[in-house]
Amino acid sequence: MSDPAITVRELSKTFTSVKKQPGIAGSLRALVSREKTLMEAVKKVSFDIAPGELVGFLGPNGAGKTTTLKMLTGILHPTSGEARVLSYKPFDRRPELLRQIALVMGNKNQLWWDLPAWDSFVVLREIYGVDHKSFDRRMERLLSDLQLTDKVNTQVRKLSLGERMKCELVAALLHGPRVIFLDEPTIGLDLVSQKKIRDFLKELNRDEGSTMILTSHYMQDVQELCERVIVIDHGTIIFDGTLDSLMQRYSDKRILRLRFSEEVSPDDLGKYGELNESEDESVAITVKRADTSKVTAAVLANLPVADIAIEEVSVEEVIRNLFAEAPPT
Repeated sequence: MSDPAITVRELSKTFTSVKKQPGIAGSLRALVSREKTLMEAVKKVSFDIAPGELVGFLGPNGAGKTTTLKMLTGILHPTSGEARVLSYKPFDRRPELLRQIALVMGNKNQLWWDLPAWDSFVVLREIYGVDHKSFDRRMERLLSDLQLTDKVNTQVRKLSLGERMKCELVAALLHGPRVIFLDEPTIGLDLVSQKKIRDFLKELNRDEGSTMILTSHYMQDVQELCERVIVIDHGTIIFDGTLDSLMQRYSDKRILRLRFSEEVSPDDLGKYGELNESEDESVAITVKRADTSKVTAAVLANLPVADIAIEEVSVEEVIRNLFAEAPPT
């Protein structure tokens, strides 16, 4: 069995800030005696990620997701604990590691705003020491897959948000990284652009075996890309497992979608479960997971059912339930 691509043990990060009283008097007191406050952003986080895994890293705003990614890429030094990426300590910032990882942040730009994207790509080629033949071959594939061939000579500021985000992906991936950290890569994008980026990342993971950690508030990103998810809240991991097991553990309900061959009164449906959608001869009923088989059999026996489907509740609802159950720390 190969070694993990990423190993994290008891990783913690505490930020120190100075608390100042309001007004001039408070400013004067701060010159003599400063009151410091500590904020634990990440608390003894531990996990392993195998080579080639694509893992969702989920949590509400302020949960510690971005802080963890910054420690794993060497941007921040941890307060305590240990992390290894491709067997290197990321906070040592060794060139051997930096040439094998990439960080994409949806709310941060690395391209020069007033230059064509291609000029930034050429500079990054020199920074990463990519030979010209490998660079040309890599760029041909990336630009084709992301449909950017006719956009790279346009000033970055004149590109649409979706085009800029795709160019940011090219900039992060042109050196062929083995480990890719994706922090909200589809934030602010329209549905079509989100889908194109998801399809691209899925194909890249499949073809190149890249290890990826993805943070996103768009649950469609997680559903389409990740089999495993790690959920963090208040700096602490509260779940680590498959997306399917997350759904089963934190949702005790399912949805029956029914289409009838003739009209059925809502009163006749209430005894089977909670009616939450109704349109013409189509309805959706929420039932307890444990009662799914029993309710399905009763509906088929007693109502004029033309079609039936059983669905899980949305990932968004499951995540909300998970955060509601997690005790504050």
